[in-house]
Amino acid sequence: MDMIKSVVFGAIVSAVIAVVIGSQGTSAGPLAIQLVSLGDVRMFWSWPLFLSGTGLFFALSLLQR
Repeated sequence: MDMIKSVVFGAIVSAVIAVVIGSQGTSAGPLAIQLVSLGDVRMFWSWPLFLSGTGLFFALSLLQR
């Protein structure tokens, strides 16, 4: 259950940061922010940011036990 919560929070944080940085027109170097088209919807996404955010929230959930 902790992993599911971590994935959700990691996705939210990744989407918010990627939209803010990606809308400025930069890929932010190692964050590798990319414009992704899903049908008619275009959004910014970053896999490294998603994985690091998920790991951070999973570690925080383990510390709360």
